Amino acid sequence: MPVPRQRHTKSKRNRQRSHQALKIIGIMSCPKCGQPVLPHIACKNCGTYKGREVLDVMKKLTKREQKKRAKELKAQEAEAHEGHDHGK
Repeated sequence: MPVPRQRHTKSKRNRQRSHQALKIIGIMSCPKCGQPVLPHIACKNCGTYKGREVLDVMKKLTKREQKKRAKELKAQEAEAHEGHDHGK
C-alpha cells in the first residue's frame, strides 16, 4: 500500500513559488510612428523594425483605405518627431 509523501514546509513551498511571479514587460514606443511596441518585435502600425520597413501594412487594404492610412501614418510620424531635437 502506498504511503503519502512527506509534507513540504511553508518555506519550501514559498521558495518554489517565488519563481512563478509575472515579469514586467518593457513597452517601448516606435521611433517612426510613436505607437507602443514590444521590444524586438516589428511595429504593427507602420511595419518598421530597427528603422527598416519589414512589413507591408498597406498590402491588404483597398485603395481608399491605403490613402487614408498613408495620411494617418504621415501625421503620426510628424507627431513622433516633434519632441526630438536631433542634436541641435
